[in-house]
Amino acid sequence: METLARQRVLVLGLGVSGRSAAAFCAARGARVTAADERGADALPGLDALDGRVELVVGAPFPDPADFDLVVPSPGIPPARYRERARRVWGDIELAFRALAVPIVAVTGTNGKSTTTRLIEAMLCEAGLRAAAAGNLGPPALGLVGAPLDVAVLEVSSFQLESVESFRPAVAVVLNLTPDHFDRHPSFEDYAAAKRRILAAQRPEDAAVLGFDDPHVRAFAGAAPGRVLGFSTHAPVAEGAWLDAGDAVLRLGDARPLRFSLAGLPPQPPENRLAALCAVAALGADPAKAWRALPHFRGLPHRLELVARRGGALFVDDSKATNPAAALRALSSFSETLVWIGGGRAKGLDLGELAAAVAARSRAALLLGEAAPALEQALAARLPVERCASIEDATRRAAAHARPGDVVLLAPGCASLDMFRNYEERGDRFRAAAQALDGAEALS
Repeated sequence: METLARQRVLVLGLGVSGRSAAAFCAARGARVTAADERGADALPGLDALDGRVELVVGAPFPDPADFDLVVPSPGIPPARYRERARRVWGDIELAFRALAVPIVAVTGTNGKSTTTRLIEAMLCEAGLRAAAAGNLGPPALGLVGAPLDVAVLEVSSFQLESVESFRPAVAVVLNLTPDHFDRHPSFEDYAAAKRRILAAQRPEDAAVLGFDDPHVRAFAGAAPGRVLGFSTHAPVAEGAWLDAGDAVLRLGDARPLRFSLAGLPPQPPENRLAALCAVAALGADPAKAWRALPHFRGLPHRLELVARRGGALFVDDSKATNPAAALRALSSFSETLVWIGGGRAKGLDLGELAAAVAARSRAALLLGEAAPALEQALAARLPVERCASIEDATRRAAAHARPGDVVLLAPGCASLDMFRNYEERGDRFRAAAQALDGAEALS
């Protein structure tokens, strides 16, 4: 990568990725100023930073124009630095320039973290040294210098705003639904940020695109290299699709390969199809990679099996914080559902979600600010109860559930009206389900 030695670098934001970027740049000889408008008491981990990093905390950001390079954390809007900065590289750009291995990058509105981890597991099963990082938690710069064959990065629209020449060997775009309108002024602006994942690719690279989403399918025209589509509805010219309970993979003119989905843990099929395409596009053996799936349990709060009681399963998908994510969760089960949903709707339309819940569910237990609107949409179609807490909702859901049912927490809404975050909502649901008389803990 271009040398950082003696460059004046301003890191904006001192969360996990900001601290990682400050340490990375300082270790390479840059003169680093790391700034956060929050006070030091609200910023864990500062003591671990290189002593050469100058800290500016609890004060306005320094002027970006005084620095050679600005490294913004994903949570810092471009309006705070773009007009004054000489050059902008986020931590994803820095990692790309420093990594010596191919990158598989995953973006989309829903399913990014699970698909990223699934690709990591499948590549490892195929015999490659792979590790995942980025938006899902571990900072991308933590992979620099690790003994790897492949880096698998989850990248958000916020991170893609601050790339310059980021070039993944395989770029995966899962889906696009309205989200983050507090940052992006329109859906078109949001989609344009996501499309940046393809901007620097070359003809020898690959794009894996969710063809069931017309917005993502349209990205094929912007892809410089090979395009592999995936679909849960119809065959594709090259890529993966579902057929009679199997995943089918077609690569070029080769005979299609079939992989059984029977007996696998609950997971949206599009995650598996996307991951299958990604590992194949990278050149890994898809048959070996598929062997990872029976053992892959996903991430906490993403279709996580938490309890079994009276023949009913209790499943935590608290990460489903928008209607599209909740719809994906509902479609992952053929069983009758007892649905727990609601929360802060963020101005998103809940009509399609309510229709799907009514068609699939025995009862609906409703929480939070969205409960009145959901009750109005559902009350004429199935039993509905408003609940004061997640514990109350779990107990009432258990009373409705019959053997073979799935009690599904897939709220379709944000958690911040009642909880610190979606993790707390999911943790409390798990605890409540496992505390039911006769319940067997599964996680």
